[in-house]
Amino acid sequence: MALSVQISRIRDGFDDLPLPTYATDGAAGMDLRAAITDPILLEPGDRASVPTGIAIALPEGYECQVRPRSGLAARQGITMLNTPGTVDEDYRGEIQVIVINHGREPFRICRGERIAQAVIARYERVVWTEVKSLNATGRGNGGFGSTGTV
Repeated sequence: MALSVQISRIRDGFDDLPLPTYATDGAAGMDLRAAITDPILLEPGDRASVPTGIAIALPEGYECQVRPRSGLAARQGITMLNTPGTVDEDYRGEIQVIVINHGREPFRICRGERIAQAVIARYERVVWTEVKSLNATGRGNGGFGSTGTV
């Protein structure tokens, strides 16, 4: 059974753009599109906040993770600065995607282009229990490659 999530188009003139959709039956992410009138040209190293024209109302206990599209990252070096971006359940503003060009060539974002993907995920809230020390493990405080590369 699919989760029902309310969505609203909040930009006039973009009703022809599809709502976020899954590209395949097994996809976890839905494509988000650029709700822009004029193209955005990103030179190498440039970044821009790209509007999607939509706002959502998530059920309690859910977040929307906004993630880069792997094809844009692999082929053009286009990704997001805050990845994954989190849309909280109580946010009602427009979803925007902070895109950056890590590639070597300028990249043009056009109206309706698929620029990111959205994954709806359940999350848990925690209550911290402060203790003097944590239980020991075999790994301990080893991090940043301490387990090797092979």
